Amino acid sequence: MISNEFIKVCSKSFSKNLSLREQLLSHFPNAQFNDNGVNFTTDKFAEFVGDSIAIIAGLEPVNAEFLDQCRDLKFISKFGVGIDNIDLDATKKHGVLVGWSGGLNCRSVSELVLCYMIGLTRNIFFSSRKLIEDNDWSKNGGQELSGKVVGIIGLGHIGKDLAKLLKPFGCRILVNDVIDQTDYYEENDLIHCSKPDIFEQSDILTVHTPLNQSTKNLFDLEVFKKMKDTSYFINCARGGLVVQSDLKSALQEDQIAGAAIDVFEAEPSNDQELLLLPNLICTPHIGGSSSQATIEMGRSAISHLISFFSDLHE
Repeated sequence: MISNEFIKVCSKSFSKNLSLREQLLSHFPNAQFNDNGVNFTTDKFAEFVGDSIAIIAGLEPVNAEFLDQCRDLKFISKFGVGIDNIDLDATKKHGVLVGWSGGLNCRSVSELVLCYMIGLTRNIFFSSRKLIEDNDWSKNGGQELSGKVVGIIGLGHIGKDLAKLLKPFGCRILVNDVIDQTDYYEENDLIHCSKPDIFEQSDILTVHTPLNQSTKNLFDLEVFKKMKDTSYFINCARGGLVVQSDLKSALQEDQIAGAAIDVFEAEPSNDQELLLLPNLICTPHIGGSSSQATIEMGRSAISHLISFFSDLHE
């Protein structure tokens, strides 16, 4: 299929992926990319999109203000699995369709979470830092992940995949989700608990919910106070799920043993006080960005574009 439609690719990571560029251009030879690697604000985002009829968007802010400035826009193809950056009420009001598929990067994220779990419990990250920075040869090998109590808040694609990866470790897995999945829990030896019970009992607490009004700032100082002072907190979902200043305080005051986060309230993060905490491990939102997941999400975005224009021209 060859189309002369004018497509704009807003996502930085899609734009710099040569394989995805080639695949998109084979269908849409007039496509333009975010080659300058801009982190778009609403105004600059609208300026870049201009009079395009369709775009591939990553984490850019698709809100009413943006849509008011892009009256020709008819279709947004999502590169990625989270849609919390897209105001679906606003897109519906403006008659803009959204192409999106979930679960495409679940293994990429769940593997990073498993890495964090092993690294935290076995003291890999912190002992490595001390060795490099202080030539500290303290042989503290931490504890084994096997047999630990793991709490998973949110049992969608990623939460389920993580539970699958944890099976060989014999962990006691406590779960909580807004959807009743009793049969699934029983079939997979998962224990459904209230959130407070999970906060209090878990050796490792990890969150895998979408970011919306019901989950924003879900993890605050009160939650961290409920956790054991030997426990670890992991967030590879969305920064807005956590009150970042409260997490910082909990780490500074040793209310929890440590944390690993891949996402932040504002990205890129400029909170150096947080980033340099000795009991925190952090990465720059790489959870869903394995090379395999990037290709899979890109192909999905291209597929949604092809379907939109095929339907449009019928």
